[in-house]
Amino acid sequence: MVSVVRDGKSGNWLARWRDPSGRQRKKSFARKVDAQRWSDQMEASRHRGQYIDPRAATIPVAEIAEAWASGLVHLKESTAFRYRGLLRLHVLPRFGTWRLCDLRRSDIQAWVSDLVSSGAAPGTVRQAFRVLSLLIDSAVADGRLAGSPARGVRLPRVRRGEPRYLTAGEVTSLISVSGEDGLSVAVLALCGLRFGELAALRVRDVDLARLRFTVARSVTEVGGRAVWSDPKTYRVRSVPFPPSLTPFVEHRIRGRAPDELLLTSPEGSVLRLRNWRARVFDPAVQALGRTDLTPHDLRHTAASLAIRSGANVKAVQQRLGHASAAMTLDVYAGLFPDDLDAVGAALGKLVSTPQIPPPRPR
Repeated sequence: MVSVVRDGKSGNWLARWRDPSGRQRKKSFARKVDAQRWSDQMEASRHRGQYIDPRAATIPVAEIAEAWASGLVHLKESTAFRYRGLLRLHVLPRFGTWRLCDLRRSDIQAWVSDLVSSGAAPGTVRQAFRVLSLLIDSAVADGRLAGSPARGVRLPRVRRGEPRYLTAGEVTSLISVSGEDGLSVAVLALCGLRFGELAALRVRDVDLARLRFTVARSVTEVGGRAVWSDPKTYRVRSVPFPPSLTPFVEHRIRGRAPDELLLTSPEGSVLRLRNWRARVFDPAVQALGRTDLTPHDLRHTAASLAIRSGANVKAVQQRLGHASAAMTLDVYAGLFPDDLDAVGAALGKLVSTPQIPPPRPR
């Protein structure tokens, strides 16, 4: 039972109760209404078997953040690295010295608003909020908090920009001006691989007989190191490449060991996106007179060309390695042909409509 009494010395109101071990506990409030509200919440939690020791939530956010950040071993190394960066840059400067029990939804909402006002991109704000929310969830799971004060916080919308596509002619020109690196541009623009998947391709991943690449690994630069992992959706997939690339692919694998990388830097090391972009991609697009393109636009281009070639949404999904066809449609719905008229005509042939008499005069 939680009781509320007046402290004769300080004049404050005390919420008093016994913890599961039988020890007497108390919490002081300046106003009786606050003490009563807190005691009602405590009593309800006790009845649900969800007793939370208030002292467990007095730990600073920075202290629990350190333990949380060191326990991200279940995530890809690149994701864990990004989360730790967001924690260091955005979460701890605001809340690091706060006690968990002092976090309120309104405080978190104000922090989100301040991030937006400071010019942070909506995607960055949402990711920073996710880090704080996951940290708080871990405190709830540890029994330090009864619930998450991050629930109900309103976040800025991320407005997806329109994907940019190269025409087939532009792809041909881009490959041509890329010289010896034209094959890397061709694979990205015609097969739709992510750059990390391209950089991770090995000789053994090439099937010349079937004209296929097996995408089984990805490599990303994390903190200056090349980190190897599974593809983004953790699924191995087989991606066809055009027959026109066969002689160039065959030249790359001839006389090489199965474990050797298919494409490398001039020094023979793994391709790294920043270096490849500065050395190959940016000069090539500038030669075309296009300064608005990024390497990821080659992936959009591959989707566009596949759809124009008649591929259905499931084929495009599998080619790109999307988690679902819904994701593919979310990005590229406008590229698929509108078959509504054909559907209406087909239904008319499928179902013969009987004569329907006109309505009776009223």
